[in-house]
Amino acid sequence: MSAALAQTRVQQMLHAPLLPTLFRLATPNVMGLFAMTIVIGYDGYILGRVGADALAGIALVFPLSMLMLQMSAGGIGGATTAAVARALGAGRGEDASRLAQQAMFIGLLLAALFMVALLGFGRAIFGGMGGRGAALDAALAYSNVLFSGAVVIWFTNVLAAIVRGAGNMLLPSVLLLGTALLHLVLCPLLVFGWGPVPGLGAAGAAASTLVVNAVSALVMLVYLLRRDGAVQLHRTPWRPNGPLLRDILRVGLPASMSPVISNASIAVATAFVGSYGTAALAGYGVAARLEYILVPIAFGFGTALTAMVATNMGAGQSARAVRVAWAGGGVVAAITGAIGLVTALAPALWMDLFTTDVAVLGFGAAYLNIVGGCYAFFGLGLALFFASQGAGRMFWPLAGSMGRLAILLVGGWLCVHVLQAPATALFAVIAFSLVVYGSTIAIAIRLGSWTR
Repeated sequence: MSAALAQTRVQQMLHAPLLPTLFRLATPNVMGLFAMTIVIGYDGYILGRVGADALAGIALVFPLSMLMLQMSAGGIGGATTAAVARALGAGRGEDASRLAQQAMFIGLLLAALFMVALLGFGRAIFGGMGGRGAALDAALAYSNVLFSGAVVIWFTNVLAAIVRGAGNMLLPSVLLLGTALLHLVLCPLLVFGWGPVPGLGAAGAAASTLVVNAVSALVMLVYLLRRDGAVQLHRTPWRPNGPLLRDILRVGLPASMSPVISNASIAVATAFVGSYGTAALAGYGVAARLEYILVPIAFGFGTALTAMVATNMGAGQSARAVRVAWAGGGVVAAITGAIGLVTALAPALWMDLFTTDVAVLGFGAAYLNIVGGCYAFFGLGLALFFASQGAGRMFWPLAGSMGRLAILLVGGWLCVHVLQAPATALFAVIAFSLVVYGSTIAIAIRLGSWTR
């Protein structure tokens, strides 16, 4: 993409009609992330053929694998998109390229932290979440492969964030679609084996994820090394730059804390559900997997929201930035709410895709009956989280995530250890935590938190 085309896209974000511009920017993201949605469901389907222990094991790893994804793509990635968009909106093209370099440094450091933590302490972490026996073995098999290649995941998502910050939503989306198709072939090959290729079980799904992400990262790296691009990784020498690092981290660190807290919430819920047995853990893992599919939908619109809000805030158009946030939040809430309502009324539409185990189906259906109706609040909170990154206002998204975690900790402990309530009571606590999460951020923006 030429610098002139990038400037044209900036002007459209500043002056073109809101909803058409939002949909134009979000559509390729949503299409690409629809492919990610298929991959998330497909992994569950493939591992469901391995057995209930594999499903339970992957349920243990999911909060941490999604934490890495959300931090790299949503936390640091979103802050990178916002910083690059603000710089380009202000006509600071060289700073945009330097910011891209700083984001790569940050990604490398955080990838190393994930690798050390999960390779060194994975057994203790998953055991503390309720993993036992074969389920724990499956969790470790998947986790050890995935997190040994953490740098691949981080570089893929940071590079995509840089490209989106320059206004190009199409390339990362096309790569998501292409690599998803590759994963559909490679994943079962590595899980089950074929001919001379040995079956790796759960580890094969993780290996496939790393391979397809490496392909995507390589293509975007070549793209950003082009000399006619709006952002060029080679424009200036590679060295840490304190002010530019702070420009990313002042938004990226609190933005990364929000998915840390959100996934801690899921890990806490997983641990409480695990007290009801392996069938409950597997059923919850399958049902809650739907929430991880809602995240890419919100992300598809959210990356467009981040870029639009950041560009408008950088240009001093705060009122338009707020209107962008409400438009995007309303669209995402409507989509996620509709999906939640359908699965609440007919949970078999989702659960039957993954397992035929009657006990697992029962727990998963009960979860969706109760929690599905609150997915509109979950989607609203996620969309406003991305919009808040663009505005550089992350206190209330962090407060919403903290409120969600507090409700799960207190309510879950009461359900399991004091009242010894059935699993449905715990599911009601989870549903209420989603309502608090979305409402907190929305009320804060409505009361003017971005303009104070």
